Amino acid sequence: MNAASWAFLFTGVLLNAAAQLLLKAGTNVVGHFEFSAQNIVPVGMKLAFEPHIAGGLACYVVSVAAWILGLSRVDVSIAYPMLSIGYVVNAVAAWYLFGESFTAQKLIGIAFIVAGVFLVARS
Repeated sequence: MNAASWAFLFTGVLLNAAAQLLLKAGTNVVGHFEFSAQNIVPVGMKLAFEPHIAGGLACYVVSVAAWILGLSRVDVSIAYPMLSIGYVVNAVAAWYLFGESFTAQKLIGIAFIVAGVFLVARS
C-alpha cells in the first residue's frame, strides 16, 4: 500500500472517528430523549440544530469521500480492517473527552486490534 492510499484510508478512519465523537458530544448537550409521536418534531429539531451533530454529519460525508478514494486504490480486504483503528482512536478520545472507562481489558483488546490491523496491512 502506497502513501497516498494509506493517507486516504487513514483520513477516512479519523473523520469517521471524529464524527462519532461529535455525535456523542451533541447528544450530551441535547440529553437523554425518547422518540415518540408527540416529541419527534421537537427532539428532531434539537438534534438538527445542535452544532456538534451537524459537525459529526459533515465529518461522515467527507469521510465517505476519502474512503472511496482509498478503496479505488486498495483491495477492500485490506482497507476494511483499517476501520478498526477508529475504535482505538475513539476509545482513547472517549476516555479523555468524556471520562469513559479505560480498563485493562479494553487495553488488551485494543492491542489485539492494532496487531490485527498491522498484520492485514502487511499482507
